[in-house]
Amino acid sequence: MQTPERGLVEILEDALVVVAEDGLIAEIVTADDPRHEGVEAEARAAGRLEVLGEGRYLLPGFVDLHIHAPQWPQLGKALHLPLEDWLQQYTFPLEARYADLAFANAAYRSLVDALLANGTTTAVYYATVHLEATKALADICQAKGQRALIGKVVMDDPALSPDFYRDLSTDQAIADTAAFIDYANGLAGNGTRLVYPTITPRFIPTCTDAGLKALGDLAAATGAHVQTHCSESDWEHGFVLERTGRTDTRALEAFGLMTRRTVLAHANFICDDDMDAIHACGAGVAHCPLSNHYFSNAVFPLRRALEKGVHVGLGTDISGGHDASIFSNIRHAVASSRALADGVDASLPADSRGRPGSAVDFTEAFWLATAGGGIVLDLPIGLLAPGYFFDAMVIDTHAADSDLVVWPELDGLDDVFQRIVYSSGRQNVRKVWVAGRAVVDKG
Repeated sequence: MQTPERGLVEILEDALVVVAEDGLIAEIVTADDPRHEGVEAEARAAGRLEVLGEGRYLLPGFVDLHIHAPQWPQLGKALHLPLEDWLQQYTFPLEARYADLAFANAAYRSLVDALLANGTTTAVYYATVHLEATKALADICQAKGQRALIGKVVMDDPALSPDFYRDLSTDQAIADTAAFIDYANGLAGNGTRLVYPTITPRFIPTCTDAGLKALGDLAAATGAHVQTHCSESDWEHGFVLERTGRTDTRALEAFGLMTRRTVLAHANFICDDDMDAIHACGAGVAHCPLSNHYFSNAVFPLRRALEKGVHVGLGTDISGGHDASIFSNIRHAVASSRALADGVDASLPADSRGRPGSAVDFTEAFWLATAGGGIVLDLPIGLLAPGYFFDAMVIDTHAADSDLVVWPELDGLDDVFQRIVYSSGRQNVRKVWVAGRAVVDKG
């Protein structure tokens, strides 16, 4: 079950997914292929046949485009506060603790285990300003088998970065970023390319112009992915306009940070011109529907961005988003798009409350979480098709203590898929593979 194109559901019964030694899908043999019986018999004889069983379905693994890895220990805390207070009182003090490698290792192991158990096969991580702790996150992802794009966070501007948590200098921030790129690229056992270094200015307000320009030069020299926050809130959007005379998008472009491999988190306040710029360079947006409710005071114009050809995927934004499950964020993406389309202020006439034509449905949101995320990252992931990595999960509709219930006399396979998208939880994810390697097996 998957969505190979936005809005298109593909369900194959009794198909064989043939996975090569390098973790890529070699071919998919459908039930009506005359070779089906022979391929199945050969795999069975070699002990390589995985049979799903009754009530179990294979889905592509999830791509989570925006995670603050060090914030995992504060998941679900202080979300009633304004963003600036949340950062200063909770987030920055927590992230500063990652100078302690023992603390960092414990937190990061817990996070990666939880995300894999929720079916997240590819994760895009902000780490902290600490080089050694960022290396530790890379080591953990490599060892546990999660595909990860990881960045040492850059916060080199003392004006808006707290004294207890920032880079010591712009030169040191750039040197540490370059060092992490070299470390990740040379990571032992990274032949199937699980770990990707990612250039990570936290956002323009905490970075100097010199630092941003140097990071842009580093992106051009290395071809590394780039991630940063973009027009997340009224405050950030207005701050960048005042400081640079440009929108976040155009400022990042001027610094050389808008590339085909750039992931812009949130982007709630981007205008049509910004969308044109994002589309022109092939960058993408990490849409974080749940955290936007808490900290952005706006709904990302998802439908408009898609219509303008902008690449978009989903992000949990741990811990600004309190739910580690991409399933939940699929549902929030649908709900927030409908809120934007229909409006929410009952004191207004129905025909003037919202922005008509803004809604997406569950098939489009599932595409964002899988194939759409792969497109943003420019990687062959998020789709069960030849030439793509076999990143997948098994969903068990018979799992105990689950709200996912299928009624055989009422539900066709299309209905089952819809129920899976809307009602699955962590307990339904029974097995997970990344690049052909089983990384979760709950039986």
